[in-house]
Amino acid sequence: MTIKTSSELDGMKKISEVVALTLKSMISYTKVGMTTKEIDEYGATILKKYGAKSAPYETYKFPGYTCISVNNEAAHGIPSDKRILKEGDLINIDVSAELNGFWSDNGCSFVLGEDIHNHQPLVDASKEILRKAIYSVKGGVRVADIGHIIEKEAKKKGLTVIKNLAGHGVGRSLHEAPEEILNYRVSSNRERFKKNATVAIETFISTKSTFAVEQADGWTLKGSRGGFVTQHEHTILVTDAAPIILTEGNGVWD
Repeated sequence: MTIKTSSELDGMKKISEVVALTLKSMISYTKVGMTTKEIDEYGATILKKYGAKSAPYETYKFPGYTCISVNNEAAHGIPSDKRILKEGDLINIDVSAELNGFWSDNGCSFVLGEDIHNHQPLVDASKEILRKAIYSVKGGVRVADIGHIIEKEAKKKGLTVIKNLAGHGVGRSLHEAPEEILNYRVSSNRERFKKNATVAIETFISTKSTFAVEQADGWTLKGSRGGFVTQHEHTILVTDAAPIILTEGNGVWD
């Protein structure tokens, strides 16, 4: 959406604070031996406390309140009481929600406990690439140019990007224009970021794969060539200068 009034900005700030706090709390809560369903239900209690509604549950009837992907799952992992987390697991939690007609989205990948499988370099790369991408966004910049930055930075680190997962506009619904803020450049895309627009910028960085493939459960995505995928995401307000990071409270860059 494009923010036109102070009340709209207040609405986006509030829901962004809620999803950021929920994500940060869920990460802190996560411990070895827990199930992903336990963590999801904890996140649901936080959203409910603030009167917010889970976006994936409300919009798509997703079988969970948040998406929790583990190890070789790239995205949309279904919370389960059978998935018990272990030391060194690579975990992604994606939290999006609605409050008073406003929607916001954020996500973070992290290593649980000791990094015994050496996932941290991938996590760090994803965070760094997200920062570079976000601080390159301002009114008038081409959407495709941000995709180019993401892919270029990934290649520098010997990594790949997932080409069929993307950031997006957000505000009065979960997905708005620009519909796809891809992790690579499509030269034919002439769309530009607009000042005062709210968008979710996401990195999908992989060790091997370039596409995400839906699994038999109809939700979970895994890399087309295996390996691991990390995702980091902030909802931001586009300005003529540095963007305002509405979900900064999630602590992704702490």
